[in-house]
Amino acid sequence: MSIILDHVNYIYEKDTPLERKALDDISLVIPDGQFIGIIGHTGSGKSTLMQHLNGLIRATSGSIYFNGEDIYDRDYDRKKLRSRVGLVFQYPEHQLFEIDVFRDVCFGPKNLGLDRREVELRAYDALRRVGLPDELFYQSPFELSGGQKRRVAIAGVLAMKPEVLILDEPTAGLDPRGRTEILEQIKKLQRETGMTVLLVSHSMEDVAEYVDRILVMNQGRILYDDAPKAVFRHYRELEEVGLAAPQAAYIMHDLRERGLPVNTDAITVEEAAEEIARAVRAAGGLPGMTGQRI
Repeated sequence: MSIILDHVNYIYEKDTPLERKALDDISLVIPDGQFIGIIGHTGSGKSTLMQHLNGLIRATSGSIYFNGEDIYDRDYDRKKLRSRVGLVFQYPEHQLFEIDVFRDVCFGPKNLGLDRREVELRAYDALRRVGLPDELFYQSPFELSGGQKRRVAIAGVLAMKPEVLILDEPTAGLDPRGRTEILEQIKKLQRETGMTVLLVSHSMEDVAEYVDRILVMNQGRILYDDAPKAVFRHYRELEEVGLAAPQAAYIMHDLRERGLPVNTDAITVEEAAEEIARAVRAAGGLPGMTGQRI
């Protein structure tokens, strides 16, 4: 099954002088098991779109279907929807409130009405999945590092066993090592469980590295919807709307312009390194360095 958006519009402050269209005729299919990146400049509609997917915001017009059911039907259980479509907000550590990590992660499944054993099993499994060491389970969440707090917040959503996990800038404010650790855990989780993951991010490097598909938002509309390599071929157009391509893509285009026959579809550091090495070997050296070994 999937999430389907059918001509969804959303207007902030409707019928007031501050009226602003945040989503403009969005039609979209999100199939099971995809890892999708959502990018766009501030105010492009990314977070608004994500909050529609689990019913936190109701569309001004249009329809949203989850597993074939219209979430705006009068009898539809939107509380159940929010346990199946989990949303982790930007700076999710602000959501932590219990006296220890384990109790915090138990909070969501406990509210589903599950028995104590099932609640604790879910909490333990979720904390292990995000890579938090056992010795931190009974420590105050407020004594943890920024990256550890993010893991706890994500575990709290995972303990609900959602079918879809939405992450709004989950690595904001983290150092490079913390960012990589969080994203590696999310990718591992997605591979192992087949969960659908939507990642809102300002980092072009992150979406290039981890996602299967990119949605580019601009002024409340979807500008591009394609595989990462296809999206980043439009790097000039992305620059016009305040975005960019990964740095590796710019390096490849620059090398191509300087005469090295590289494939400019290389968009990650690893892909770029492999492609540069291949092109240098094929060319017998770098342009202007004929006869020198590389």
